[in-house]
Amino acid sequence: MSWSKLKQQLEGFLSPALDGRVEYRAPGYRYLPDKSGICYITVDKKNILNMSDKTNPIRWYQTELEIKNDPDIQIPITSDEIEAVRKDTKGPVPEDRLIVIARGRKSTEHAKELLSAQAVLSKSNFTVVANKFLTTPIEESLESSEILLNVLALVDKRVGKKRILGMAEKMELKHPVVRFFYGLRRGGL
Repeated sequence: MSWSKLKQQLEGFLSPALDGRVEYRAPGYRYLPDKSGICYITVDKKNILNMSDKTNPIRWYQTELEIKNDPDIQIPITSDEIEAVRKDTKGPVPEDRLIVIARGRKSTEHAKELLSAQAVLSKSNFTVVANKFLTTPIEESLESSEILLNVLALVDKRVGKKRILGMAEKMELKHPVVRFFYGLRRGGL
């Protein structure tokens, strides 16, 4: 599909509150089949989603430690996870220490997932992911671990106000760029 047709379809799915604010751009067309298309998403004429832009207002993580130390990421711990730590330690460990161990394990897993999703995004071809978005159900795009699919789904008009408001807890664990577009959409309801 040509870039202009793809852009037209993506912008046709934009939420009315974001129409004119969110734009999909391609600074140059792809002439060689082995080169990926360079595209990015702008909000109010500012480049928001482009891994290679150093002036980007979104934080991109370099290490697991940065993710673990990010105060914006809240990791909820269930009683089952605490119980699993209790079984693994096989000894008398104070309850507060069990919570710290469980949170540490879960934050390590989460950090690896975020770094992996971020790496996939940097290697992905925008047009391939956008075409995938257009052919998959919106629920799959929202639940996906791919950052770009999450972003495209969040700005989609098929995702209603009720669903957006009900996603607040899930968004705490997402990459900052996904949380940015969630906040944008939530504010633009």
